[in-house]
Amino acid sequence: MSGFAKAFLGVLCLAAGLFVAACRAPGAPVPSIELTAVPEAALGGSGRLAAITGVVHGAQPDDRVVIFARSGVWWVQPLAMQPFTTIAADGTWSSTIHLGSDYAALLVDRTYQPSPTLDALPAVGGGVRAIVTRKGTGDIAARPEKTLTFSGYEWEVRQVPSDRGGANDYDAANAWVDAQGALHLKIARSGDQWTCAELSLDRPLGYGTYIFVVRLPADLDPASAFSLFTWDDEGADQNHRELDVEMSQWGDARSPNSQFVVQPYYVAANVHRFRTPPGVVTHTFRWEPGRATFRSFKGENTTGARPIAEHEFAAGVPTPGNERVHINLYYFRYSPTALEREVEVVVERFQYLP
Repeated sequence: MSGFAKAFLGVLCLAAGLFVAACRAPGAPVPSIELTAVPEAALGGSGRLAAITGVVHGAQPDDRVVIFARSGVWWVQPLAMQPFTTIAADGTWSSTIHLGSDYAALLVDRTYQPSPTLDALPAVGGGVRAIVTRKGTGDIAARPEKTLTFSGYEWEVRQVPSDRGGANDYDAANAWVDAQGALHLKIARSGDQWTCAELSLDRPLGYGTYIFVVRLPADLDPASAFSLFTWDDEGADQNHRELDVEMSQWGDARSPNSQFVVQPYYVAANVHRFRTPPGVVTHTFRWEPGRATFRSFKGENTTGARPIAEHEFAAGVPTPGNERVHINLYYFRYSPTALEREVEVVVERFQYLP
């Protein structure tokens, strides 16, 4: 082929937006991508990560894979700040992603820059060399969404597994609101398995004061954990915007049973441990630019009361994003001693003040 013919062919491909396959070198394999394993179908918004794997054929040395999970819209995976998955020498690829109803994998060249969300997947061309989609495994309709109204807010009840504190199953029956308006969460025995409980608020609240009035049992099992926290699935660059009030002895009955945390927890200055007495306790945190101030009080009336614990964090405090309040009661699977009995915690009230 003459130099003029090659140039003319290149202009045609660029102007007409032909598929990459039409412009490849003669004899080059047609690029393709397959999904070899996909996660279960879920309603989305899950903190759980699951494995997805696949293989590509005819990839160029600089090609990469971009994965999307569908939950309303298509969300790039595993994170907006980490949208690319590398391809191994044998053409295989793997990643861990958040759950959705459907999954998609794109084989892309080095020019392609994915959006964090898409209403519709792109077609082949413009940096996309191949695409494959597949529905998640299982029947998503078998797990209809369950919500509760508590303290004037709408909360989604977790019904899918989570990796928080180890692999745990969740049952919507383990969370309910009683006739007095109090929220009950329970770790319950189901056959030979333990199931846990979690709720997440339906919208972010941002800076302000968060107040939780909790009724803690005197015999909280050392292997259980009760958490009041903020979480943003897409906020990995700020440790998921996680601020925690956690009540657990993490399997050691001799240790204090509560802590305030600004993630990451493995930085010693980010954790303040203390003891919470049984009965009604009010936990609060005030989230402001560059500062998070935590306090806990015995009883419900905090006016003029002296806190049983307080701590201010002034480093590593996240800025608001798409974080949601979560209330979680779970089995801490890394405990050196096994969970011995069912656990129930009651939240009398949640309040937010801007």
